[in-house]
Amino acid sequence: MKRALWILFLTTTLQAQQNVMQRVSEDAIVFDRVAQASKRDLPRDLLKRIVEEDIDLLRGKRADGTYEHATFERFDSGRINDSFSIQPRAEDKMETVELKGDWVYRVVLEVPTRKMLVRKNQPVWVERVDIDYVGERGTQNERESVEIKQWLQPGEFRPVDLPDVARRATVRIGARTEEKTGYGNLNVSLVKARIVDNADSPYADAVASAKAVQRALENGDVPSIRAMAQRMRSAVGGGAPVVARRVEPAPEAAAASAPKPEIHGELQTIEDLLTGTEQERREGMDRLHQLIRRMRQ
Repeated sequence: MKRALWILFLTTTLQAQQNVMQRVSEDAIVFDRVAQASKRDLPRDLLKRIVEEDIDLLRGKRADGTYEHATFERFDSGRINDSFSIQPRAEDKMETVELKGDWVYRVVLEVPTRKMLVRKNQPVWVERVDIDYVGERGTQNERESVEIKQWLQPGEFRPVDLPDVARRATVRIGARTEEKTGYGNLNVSLVKARIVDNADSPYADAVASAKAVQRALENGDVPSIRAMAQRMRSAVGGGAPVVARRVEPAPEAAAASAPKPEIHGELQTIEDLLTGTEQERREGMDRLHQLIRRMRQ
C-alpha cells in the first residue's frame, strides 16, 4: 500500500510539472507572436502580468506567499517609506508611530536634514522599536523589541534588523522631541527582501529567460523579447500539444503507452530514496528531476 501511494505521489508530481511546462511553453509562443506582430502597440502591461504569473508558477508559489523553488534573501529589493511629524513630549511619554509591510527584513530610521523643504529639522529621541511579525516559515506572531534610547540628529539614520525575513510585519516606534525645539520629522523605511531562485530548481533556466523577457518588455526591445521567449520555451522542452478532447485508447494502445520497465524500476528506486536519510532524499529528488528531463525528450 505504501509503495503504491509513493508511486501515485510521484506520478502526480510528474503530471503537475508537465502542466507547468505546457502552460509556460504556450505563453512563450504568445510573447513571440505578439512581439512579432506589434508595431508601436506592444501591450507591455498585459505581457508583464502574464510573465509575472509564469515566474510565480515556475517558482512554485504557495498560498502563503512562499515558494518551492525560491527563497527570500536579505538583499534590498525595494522599500516601504513613510514620514512622521514627532511632537514634543515629556521624557516619560512617547509618541507612537506605526508602519506595516510584507517580506521585510530591516527597519531604517532617519532624521532628514530639513522639514518642509527649507526649515532645519530638529533632533528626535527614539526610545524603542517594537516589531510584531510572522517569519517566512512561521505561523505564529512573534515580537522583537529593540531599545534605542538615542537622539538622532538631522542627517543621521539608524538601521534595525529583524531576526527573520517577515511575511508580515507591523513596526511601532516610540519617539519624542523637546518642547523648546518643536516638532521634528522622522522617516521610517521597511526594506523588502529579494526573491532568489534556488540553484537546484528544475526551472532555473526558464525563470532566467522569463526575467530576461521582463527586462526586454521594460525597454520595448522586440528582438530581445522574441529571442528570450524562444529560449524560455526551449527551457521547458518546447511544451506539450494541447488535446481538445480525451480519446479513450484502444487496449493495444494502452498497453503500448504503459510505463517502460526501466522507468517503473527507476520510480521504485526514487521511492526508496525519498523514505531514507536527508542525503538519500536529496539524491531521490535529483534522480526524479533527471527522469523528468529524460521523459521530455
